[in-house]
Amino acid sequence: MNKAVIDPSPTDWNGHIMQKRIASRYAAERRFKAMGFFAVALSTLFLAFLLFTMLGQGLRGFQRTELAVEFDFPALTSGATAASVTGPNADAALNSMDIPGLVELAVGQQYAGLGDSLLTSTAAANVRQMLIDNPELVTSKQTLWLPADSRLDVAFKRQGEPAAEKTVAALSEKDALRTGFNWTFLTGADATDPSAVGIWAAFKGSLMTMAITLLLAFPVGVLAALYLEEYAPKNRLTDMIEVSINNLAAVPSIIFGLLGLAVFLTIFGLPRSSALVGGLTLALMTMPVIVIAGRNAVKSVPPSIREAALGIGASPVQVVFHHVLPLALPGILTGTIIGMARALGETAPLLMIGMRAFIPAAPEGFTDAATALPVQIYLWSDEVNQGFVEKTSAAIIVLLIFLLGMNALAIYLRNRFETRW
Repeated sequence: MNKAVIDPSPTDWNGHIMQKRIASRYAAERRFKAMGFFAVALSTLFLAFLLFTMLGQGLRGFQRTELAVEFDFPALTSGATAASVTGPNADAALNSMDIPGLVELAVGQQYAGLGDSLLTSTAAANVRQMLIDNPELVTSKQTLWLPADSRLDVAFKRQGEPAAEKTVAALSEKDALRTGFNWTFLTGADATDPSAVGIWAAFKGSLMTMAITLLLAFPVGVLAALYLEEYAPKNRLTDMIEVSINNLAAVPSIIFGLLGLAVFLTIFGLPRSSALVGGLTLALMTMPVIVIAGRNAVKSVPPSIREAALGIGASPVQVVFHHVLPLALPGILTGTIIGMARALGETAPLLMIGMRAFIPAAPEGFTDAATALPVQIYLWSDEVNQGFVEKTSAAIIVLLIFLLGMNALAIYLRNRFETRW
């Protein structure tokens, strides 16, 4: 048999051939580092562009333009007293004043010739609330700052329609416009006027939907993970179940929306566009993620923990719930929060079950008509009025802050309670 001939001479590292190979290897390493740096820089650039665009437009959404309107309440209300707008008959007295007519008359007297629609449709409601909070206003002359119309709001903050810009210029000469924080955006609901919209109804709908999702997906997902990892026999059936769970985690979210539409609405007849149906649908989507995260967390617990517990007389159930589950809980919580954050940003499944309705008030119960923050953002982005552009960006900022908070909580739980073996 022929044996391989081994060259006994040592490698000449200073030779021309080896130096050329070393130089080529170092050059390849430098190219790889350059490509990695370029990829990171490009990703950072895109992220910075996204944040700059969102912040540039969204921060204006947290502000509103206000118009100064002088009210001579004694003359406009024919000498109404503070006592008449307090007590049990206050609502009847305020209704008899015809506050929308008073606002229109005051604006017409002060800004005649500048247009009819200078204020939002909610200006009269703001004046009514001011009188309720401070009844003494009805006995004096006051200058109230009321929310301006969306056309004036857009033109005052940035370039708008030519007619609106002329009106803004005329009002600015009189120092009749100012910018203030838009509390209505944080406390209001959807509206046809972009100056009167708010995110509270959609945000509350998201919270209620996430509550239903968590109550259903977390216990079922954790128990399924414990059973598959600790009790289930290793056979073809369990292998098929594991493969199915892994595939479900990668299924597009709109498929779960179709499932929710077919099962929860068509078969069970649950209320359409409700947080209950939204939570059930998102629970189906989140459950596979929790099962996978739970199995990985349970699998990371060393077998010596189980053996030691069994050695001192613990039953298999006590081993799992007294020793394995507490040690695996940080990993389970981290996976659950990340899965919930993904569900919070989903729009397609909620659109399929009808959570795209016009909701002018926050839902009171889990079966009331509701919408979610991502769906509200989608609906506002489809509006023609330019005033909805900054409101859409502002709502995106709120959603991003919520998502970042959930991810930060997951990181904290992982670092705080993680056990390194």
